[in-house]
Amino acid sequence: MKKLIILGSTGSIGTQALDIARANPDKYTVIALAAGSNIDLLEKQAREFGVKAVALFDEAAAADLKIRLADTDIVVLSGAYGVCELAAYDCDIVLNAIVGIAGLRPTLAAIDAGHTIALANKETLVTGGEIVNRKLKEKGVTLLPVDSEHSAIFQSLQGVPKDSLKKILLTASGGPFFGKTRDELQNVTVKEALNHPNWSMGAKITIDSASLMNKGLEVIEAVHLFHVPASKIEVLVHRQSILHSAVELSDGAVIAQLGTPDMKLPIQYALTYPERDMCFEQLDLLKVGTLTFECPDYDTFRLLPLCIEAINRGGLYPTAINGANEESVKLFLEGKIKFLQIAELNEKAMNLCEDKKDFTVEDIFAADQAARRVVREAI
Repeated sequence: MKKLIILGSTGSIGTQALDIARANPDKYTVIALAAGSNIDLLEKQAREFGVKAVALFDEAAAADLKIRLADTDIVVLSGAYGVCELAAYDCDIVLNAIVGIAGLRPTLAAIDAGHTIALANKETLVTGGEIVNRKLKEKGVTLLPVDSEHSAIFQSLQGVPKDSLKKILLTASGGPFFGKTRDELQNVTVKEALNHPNWSMGAKITIDSASLMNKGLEVIEAVHLFHVPASKIEVLVHRQSILHSAVELSDGAVIAQLGTPDMKLPIQYALTYPERDMCFEQLDLLKVGTLTFECPDYDTFRLLPLCIEAINRGGLYPTAINGANEESVKLFLEGKIKFLQIAELNEKAMNLCEDKKDFTVEDIFAADQAARRVVREAI
């Protein structure tokens, strides 16, 4: 029996992870859950799985949930500190599916506690990759990727000698606006941007997929996960979302992981690694028929090259573009800016970032807040 802690349990990744636990009661015990502010769903999950503790970033929501759970022995923690405290509870694996930079400190808390990390919070590595990697090495902790692309790369590298990796082939669906020109994107709506052709995800990551910001963040994440420069990562648009990513080796061989566009497979692989478990949906290549690959449009979807520039600059630049993006996507979803303004505001915030190579976690959060201010003050 593996004891699981799920951070971000009410979101898309978290609910799917609980589906896996629900289907395998003899293999998993869910001992703690954390969320942002969704107390209705979190209460339901906590009661169903009989967890020891829950945590909410929203302190007012946590106070409400504490009253609701007064008839149980479930401990209710609150705020960012409470989520970090929960992440350090005794367990076998922590799945971090929190959205945004808020996931960084809980990851560090779980590493300090010596827990294996199943990481679905890409911002942990985008903003704090250098610090996280140092802590992983110091504590001897394993970090397993949950993003479908990084899981595919990780799977493809199993058994591959360290020096044999020539290139990472990172695939992108292209989102709902693939093939569109800048002129055609001038007045796209939130509804159109949320209409992803292949994946069912939360609003923020769906907008990031539409702008290719998500792929830019994944390039940064891959740099830290696989210890390669951005120049060794090639992005390919693969509209079918069947080949989830691949690696090219020094002898010219290409090894890839294929599967249906279902996040349960990479979630489960991280939870069961190195074992493999139940199959959710069988991939039928005859039904798929054709797999296509194209080059991204770097001129129209400028956030992808901007993210590559950020990781090449290093320091706090990835934090700045990530923080600006979180703020600008929020404004877009609220109807306060246009779709193409996301890239404009993110670039402005990144270019105003302090060029600092040696930095702390506090510096990361300061740079994040500074980037958000740039975005808010620009509209």
